[in-house]
Amino acid sequence: MDLWQLHIFKKVIDLEGFSKAAEAVHLTQPTVSSHIRDLENHFGCRLVDRMGKKAVATGAGELLYNHAARLLQMAEQTETALAEFLGKIGGRLEIGGSTIPGGYILPRLIGGFTGRCPEVRVRVHVGDTAQIIDDIFAGRLDFGIVGAETDKARISQKALINDEMRLIVRADHKWACRQAVDLRELHAEPFIIREQGSGTLKSLKKNLEEAGSGLEALTVTAELGSTASVIQGIKSGIGISVLSPIAVSDELRSGALKALPIRGLDLQRNFYLTTHADRTPSPACKTFMDYLENLLSGGAYNS
Repeated sequence: MDLWQLHIFKKVIDLEGFSKAAEAVHLTQPTVSSHIRDLENHFGCRLVDRMGKKAVATGAGELLYNHAARLLQMAEQTETALAEFLGKIGGRLEIGGSTIPGGYILPRLIGGFTGRCPEVRVRVHVGDTAQIIDDIFAGRLDFGIVGAETDKARISQKALINDEMRLIVRADHKWACRQAVDLRELHAEPFIIREQGSGTLKSLKKNLEEAGSGLEALTVTAELGSTASVIQGIKSGIGISVLSPIAVSDELRSGALKALPIRGLDLQRNFYLTTHADRTPSPACKTFMDYLENLLSGGAYNS
């Protein structure tokens, strides 16, 4: 038995499958299966059962899982403590962002961080909120910033950025010169929504429900897979939509689009710093998260 085998075993249980675990640790599925067999031979008992397409821990496996989690966390803490003691801030960071943080916020802030820590290489993965959270859970990302909360086990979230979405319309739209519109006025207007899994869509649904309305009350003409495609849809006249002004800051400055508040609808939301609760961040990861919190926490992001 070694820590690497325990790490693989924990991935199999966390991800409920051998193939997903193999992908997460960059091994083949037969190799992952071989490591699990070695553990079972070492302890002389079955640790994993296959229930249909899922891999689940046996009673003995649950006991091992709990001890393995503590051992692996202690190993990460040891690595981090020694690296911090020696002043080593370097390596590669894999971070994720849902559409607005990943496409518009993080790219503007990475330069300041790498200027301070030039030996750190940062790679940003952009996806919808659900995908980013899944990748953090699977260990493919060190942390992420997403636009919605989750109840997924062992995922920790902290509000980092406050954002207030707005109704976005073309400059020649009949409402473009208005100061605001009423919620009931939206019902008959062609409306564009984001795809399922989007934090923007989840926030819009929640805010509509809190206002006594719902997504079904809108005249949805298109469901598009990215903020960029929604912006193009608005520009081409497919409909109007609710988006973060951060995403359309260039269009707002040029006057191509207008942003309006909606009376009767609270469009406040947060972007959340999202991590795996059981994972100790590397010195580079901790330094970057501290850098982001110092810059962004407690106020709105200024585009």
